[in-house]
Amino acid sequence: MAFQPIIDVETGLPYAFEALVRGAAGEGAAEVLARVTEDNRYAFDQQCRVAAIEHAVVAGILGTGARLSINFLPNAVYSPVACIQLTLKTARATGLPSERLIFEFTENEKMADTDHVANIVETYRKMGFGTAIDDFGAGHAGLGLLAKFQPEIIKLDMDLIRGINASLPRRMIVNGVTRMAEAMGILVIAEGIETVGEFEALRAIGIRYMQGYLLARPAIRSLPVGLLPSDNPVSLRAVG
Repeated sequence: MAFQPIIDVETGLPYAFEALVRGAAGEGAAEVLARVTEDNRYAFDQQCRVAAIEHAVVAGILGTGARLSINFLPNAVYSPVACIQLTLKTARATGLPSERLIFEFTENEKMADTDHVANIVETYRKMGFGTAIDDFGAGHAGLGLLAKFQPEIIKLDMDLIRGINASLPRRMIVNGVTRMAEAMGILVIAEGIETVGEFEALRAIGIRYMQGYLLARPAIRSLPVGLLPSDNPVSLRAVG
């Protein structure tokens, strides 16, 4: 597992660390996920949850106030209660409070049964976990998915963020989604920030939580320190 911080840009502290799967030879998530099949999906999902928790604790997450965000495959969950037991056992064994766990599911995985996904989200909420829609604004579902159920968090897809400082339509869309989410009590995270211009445009809209290479790159089995542009003159020069 690699970890990338989600930064609270008002405090400069990590709100959470997202666990990102990597191959044994350093392959990226897309290459690893391409090898997931119907036959191995459940085992893969379970192993990723365990590895995310164990590696994050070894890396020192217990010494921070940050949460741990784990990607999961909704189609691998046949029963929310049954499939969470190994995760809970691992959290207890490592001393990670379960309320510090967030489970992200991506819009890019086709939802065969949105009622099933809604049940997962509601069950996890009742158990005290955070839930998040990753890549919001891309993939197989959009606002219709949000109308079906409301997670604690939505993460705006990086395609909406890319070049947002130079695109009025992108700013209007992100602003509209942010205001709508606020009204629904949903926290918004912008991901994929790579330039100071994007960072500043998002701050002008009022986005507080951000993730991207500008702030910190993922690191294998360690928790990288996130740096805001004002704290990182090198990144300012690199994009300026």
